[in-house]
Amino acid sequence: MSQKFTPLYDRVLIRRVREAETVRGGIIIPDSAKEKPQEGIIIAVGTGRYEKGQTVPLAVKEGDRVLFGKYAGSEIKIDGEEVLIVKEEEILGILAGASKGAEKGEKVGAGKR
Repeated sequence: MSQKFTPLYDRVLIRRVREAETVRGGIIIPDSAKEKPQEGIIIAVGTGRYEKGQTVPLAVKEGDRVLFGKYAGSEIKIDGEEVLIVKEEEILGILAGASKGAEKGEKVGAGKR
């Protein structure tokens, strides 16, 4: 991304992780039949939520691999790339031990089911 985008307050900018294009048996699933992944890498975070006169920092940070709800957030395009803006409360959890290839947006999950 050449543009710098900083979410406000408790919002987080997420890049979805692309899933494998084939499943066991080598069947290729067309894009129209696929569901969008509910897993992504955080690429920007806001300053935190405002509570009782103080700013509370977010529990997530840039580079974290997270799971989020199926209908969470708003999809937008920045520099032609589709990204997702969600509130911190819509993030279900942080995945530990993410592989380096997955963090770069490479295909993951090939042969796993």
